Amino acid sequence: MNAIAPVAAVGRAPSLQAVGMTKIFGPLVALDDVSINVPAGAFHALLGENGAGKSTLVKSIMGFYAADKGQVLLDGKEVAIRTPRDARANGIGMVYQHFTLVPCLTAAENLVISRADAPAVIDWRKEKKALAQFMETMPFRVPLDAQVSALSAGEKQKLEILKLLYLDQRFMILDEPTSVLTPGEADEVLGLLGDMASRKEITVLMISHKFREVKAFCDGFTVLRRGRFTGSGDAQTATVAEMSQMMIGDTEIRERAQRRQHNDKKEMLELAGLFADHAEGGNAIEAVNLKVHAGEIVGIAGVSGNGQSALVEALAGQRALSDGAIRIRGQNFFPTRGDFDRYKVFGLPEEPLKNATVPRMSVAENIAFRSFDKPPVAKFGWWMSPGPLRIKAEELIARYRVKTTSPDAPIETLSGGNVQRAVLARELSGDVDVLIVANPCFGLDFASVSEIRSQIMEQRNRGAAVLLVSEDLDEILELADRVAVMSGGTITYVSKIEDTDRNTIGQHMAGH
Repeated sequence: MNAIAPVAAVGRAPSLQAVGMTKIFGPLVALDDVSINVPAGAFHALLGENGAGKSTLVKSIMGFYAADKGQVLLDGKEVAIRTPRDARANGIGMVYQHFTLVPCLTAAENLVISRADAPAVIDWRKEKKALAQFMETMPFRVPLDAQVSALSAGEKQKLEILKLLYLDQRFMILDEPTSVLTPGEADEVLGLLGDMASRKEITVLMISHKFREVKAFCDGFTVLRRGRFTGSGDAQTATVAEMSQMMIGDTEIRERAQRRQHNDKKEMLELAGLFADHAEGGNAIEAVNLKVHAGEIVGIAGVSGNGQSALVEALAGQRALSDGAIRIRGQNFFPTRGDFDRYKVFGLPEEPLKNATVPRMSVAENIAFRSFDKPPVAKFGWWMSPGPLRIKAEELIARYRVKTTSPDAPIETLSGGNVQRAVLARELSGDVDVLIVANPCFGLDFASVSEIRSQIMEQRNRGAAVLLVSEDLDEILELADRVAVMSGGTITYVSKIEDTDRNTIGQHMAGH
């Protein structure tokens, strides 16, 4: 590869077709005769719920999987892609959900070592001159001399895309590329890539679950469901409802709970000057101050890694506070089992299978975690009766529509959405004064998302104070009464939802 040659010449965008792709893993048919057509210079969306086959399809195109049947055509000609190296040799590259950069190296070093022809002894004077020329042709910049570990999430994502362009990979597969970006950064990156595609410098296939971005930047879309092709069309003329229907089929979707007006806004939850340490030193959260009132949802927005997870861990008792106080109705609250019961504090943490359940214990046993030592399950203060435990579990499984083969099935055998529902059944089955939820719908199907958001809104309508920590800004805009932004471990902005907008929130997420 000639490192100093311009990599984005007009008219060099390839077309790609995957025809009749089939991939079987044991009893699972992950792809069943799937075809997709991405014209040269297109900005094409690949849509589908978790488990629909999107990742299997792109990994088959990239050579990570060997398809059992099917072929890949580039500019109308079949190409053999057996390994990711074959894909790269044919100009096909991918930006993954998780960064593939080497943190301890600079941006320039990451670019140079990514080349197949990188010399054993690198002439950095020559390479930096070539990189400077390359950057002049690019739509966005990153500081080449900066160590990757010092770059923001947005800069790292830009560097991943620049790496594909540097390697002359003109068919780009982007896997949820904006999940680590602020709204402003997302619009900037997708807009610039869209401009390059319209000039036929590149072709883009983007996996996304954000309909707003699909409608704003994509020209076409393809939908998969349960490993099969279910539809395609023009992203500009198709409605969100039409695309959603292709994704979910005839699945029954619960109608969202309506927001009720609350006149009595007594203060319920107060976070007063919270500090907590990083394991490696420094503050994970710093001077966090926030109040949540009864009948209110406060959404905490922020780019991943700005202290949100540490805050949830501190509220759950999984991370010690070094200073500050948590108060419920003006009384000091300590995240112990006794105080959770006394002050009626409930929650749904991130990754509930890992953080809120014992995976190998049964669904019934996991649902009983809040009540196993109380009547009617417990007798004489110590004897646990399995009959009432099971009866209560069956009641909650039915009420919260938890799909399980049996109350006795290990909870780890449930789908992600049903684990969420089982934990919510446990946490919402009593009187709730404070509800703390973190990324409650991450990776779930439409039906589960609708169900869980409705449950959260219903608790708010009953008068609970809800703290919603979410990296999905659309979720916060839909559910929250107020939004607070976390940046650098502290809360930097608070506003009523009606007094702000996506761009303003995004600027504060970026630290401006």
